[in-house]
Formats: sequence, C-alpha cells, structure tokens
Amino acid sequence: MISRRSLLSTLVFSTFAGGSLPVLAAQSRRAGPMAQLDTDNDGTLDLEEAKKAASALFDKLDPDRDGTLDRRELAGRLTAKELKAADPDNDGTLTKQEYLALVEQRFKAADPDGDGTLDAKELNGRAGKALLRLLK
Repeated sequence: MISRRSLLSTLVFSTFAGGSLPVLAAQSRRAGPMAQLDTDNDGTLDLEEAKKAASALFDKLDPDRDGTLDRRELAGRLTAKELKAADPDNDGTLTKQEYLALVEQRFKAADPDGDGTLDAKELNGRAGKALLRLLK
C-alpha cells in the first residue's frame, strides 16, 4: 500500500523531473504489440513500420546469415502450407524480399477499411494476429 507521503514525494519528484509520471502511465496503457511496433507513436501501425519490424525479425531469425529462412527458422510463424504459398520459387525457403511481400499481403488483409494503417482492434483480429506472427 502506498502511503500519502510516498505518493506526494513521487508526484513532486515527477513534476520537477519533467512530468514523466503521466508519460509512464500513458505508455503502460499502450502496452502490447502496438507499443513495440508503433515507432511514430500515432496509435496505429502503418506498412512502413510493419516492414521495418519484419526486416529486423528476419535478420534475427537468420542466424546462419544465408539470406533465407527455412521451415525450421520460421517455426511457429508459418505453417508448411503457408510457407509453400509464400515461396514463389518453390525452394522451401523465403528470402527477405519474399518475407516482406508476405508481410505486405497480410497487412492488407488486416486493413479492411483500406486506410493504410492498423489500429489495436484490427491487430487483434484474425488477420492482424497472422501479421503479428511475422513481426515479433
């Protein structure tokens, strides 16, 4: 339980420290995928932000640095059927270009109103969750 004295000292400190307490409270309300992916802090995810996150994840998932992700490296993100559909050259792997094309396809599927951005509600839908598997 927080005493009045500690609460008051926290508020005073926050005021003199630039008012970061309200900022921290706002950030905690935005916790989740949106807080991590929304780099311009506008409350939505656009395609550029999605591709940036996907590109960073691709690099992380490619420990052998061969420029492709195979089924093992994609574990939990794509089913074998989804991998086959996203693999135009049928080599059993995805290049970064193929991976980003899939991200774009899933982004568009998650954006039913076609406004070019995804809000938290759209990300929580089925198509949004499929996109998130490729971003984090």
